[in-house]
Amino acid sequence: MSSAHSAVPTAGSAPSPSSTSSTSSTVSSSASAAGAAPTIAELLEFVRRTARNEALIASLPLDPEGRTWIRLDGPGGSEAWLIGWPPGTGTGWHDHADSIGAFTTAAGALKEHSLAVRLPTDGWRTLELTDGVDRSRELATGQGRAFGQNHVHEVLNESGEVHAVSVHAYYPPLPRIRRFSRTGAVLRLEQTESPGDWQ
Repeated sequence: MSSAHSAVPTAGSAPSPSSTSSTSSTVSSSASAAGAAPTIAELLEFVRRTARNEALIASLPLDPEGRTWIRLDGPGGSEAWLIGWPPGTGTGWHDHADSIGAFTTAAGALKEHSLAVRLPTDGWRTLELTDGVDRSRELATGQGRAFGQNHVHEVLNESGEVHAVSVHAYYPPLPRIRRFSRTGAVLRLEQTESPGDWQ
């Protein structure tokens, strides 16, 4: 996750310490059956349930200048985050490599732009997108979505005045995040981050 000038999301993507304020609290949650990897449905249920926890949502410090976050314990060893989005901030285009994930808006509203395309895993820098791959959705308070591996998206708080708050979960814990720039139909791989870049 990161602020608008780079992308966890975080989520959804993981915050980038170089561009956001952080809170290092860890919050416990119930887990999946012992040793079982959580499914996409379980991640979505977790973020929806967590987004209804009014005390937890209210505990997140909000900063008008950058995104803030609290690390959560997700189900079945998943990586989870509570993220605050100041007005006008976003993630930039990114994916979560081989992790599945889910996120839900807990306060305010977010917009997700995504690509209905599976990108090559490695060995490319520039890709020309075909027509019809763009998807957009508004995620008001209480609305969320789940996604599979290599999901390419950007998440934005387009409000000029209202903070948004969201809950994100990923499994396995994010091994990397690829960040992209986009000019028209051209998607360019800009950098690949590892967990040490955002934790």
